Amino acid sequence: MTEKEKVIIKSGMKLFAQKGFSSTSIQEIATESNISKGAFYLHFKSKDDLLLAILEYIFETIESSRLVFENQDLSPREKFIKQISAFFGTFIGHKEFLTMLSKEQAIPRNEEIKKLFFKKRFEFHLLYRKGLVSIYGSNTEPYSIDLAFILEGFFQSYVGLLIMEPAEFEIEELSHFLMRRMDSIVKDISNEEPFLTEEKLGNIIKNSKQCFEPVNLNNIVEKMRNEIDSMENREALEISLDVLEEEMSKHSPRLPVIKGMLSNFKGILALEKYTKEIADFYDFDI
Repeated sequence: MTEKEKVIIKSGMKLFAQKGFSSTSIQEIATESNISKGAFYLHFKSKDDLLLAILEYIFETIESSRLVFENQDLSPREKFIKQISAFFGTFIGHKEFLTMLSKEQAIPRNEEIKKLFFKKRFEFHLLYRKGLVSIYGSNTEPYSIDLAFILEGFFQSYVGLLIMEPAEFEIEELSHFLMRRMDSIVKDISNEEPFLTEEKLGNIIKNSKQCFEPVNLNNIVEKMRNEIDSMENREALEISLDVLEEEMSKHSPRLPVIKGMLSNFKGILALEKYTKEIADFYDFDI
């Protein structure tokens, strides 16, 4: 991101917050940025493109605020509380803009924005899971998905209040309060079976992705098969590919099986692109 793009992003954020997304013209953004309208288009294709850049900028700010505490000499609990507090602070810092988004429902107008929110939501989910397990121990791992969604629900509810009346809240005190509530939940949750499992979450992610980012897995498998045809160890690779194809065709595919089969193709450069596409589809690393 160039310095000029940062200026345009901040100008756009300011005007969208003041006037609304729909009511703000590109000429107004250009004037606020001290550039010509033509110069605006050298950096952004449209207002929607600028909106996407603003959201990416906000998410980058959130990530930077988290990383400040990542390598500090803090206990897992202290670090997590400070990171949650930083998240709250970032949202408050952009409250006028976020309020505008909520009122105008600008988010659904752009497929790239949908993809960004989908991606970031699950990144935050994984951060919550990692943080909670680091605090409460490995015994909570089976419940980490449920605990992360519970905490996310708390967070979203209080963000709404903070945006409306930030002066009424002491952020770090709120973060400590939320963690004490999580203490109570973790204490009792082991008496129950986990509601959400890795398999259920995997299916949710898969089905959600298909809503706006359909992936033709059969086409990927066919391309892999064509590549394997000319390889020396063809027979062993074809067996792994057959197992992979069968597992992916199931209504509830088992992610460990898919991971295991993909690992059999590791190090084969010609198949690397395809194995990554499948891993990305199911949202795991290989």
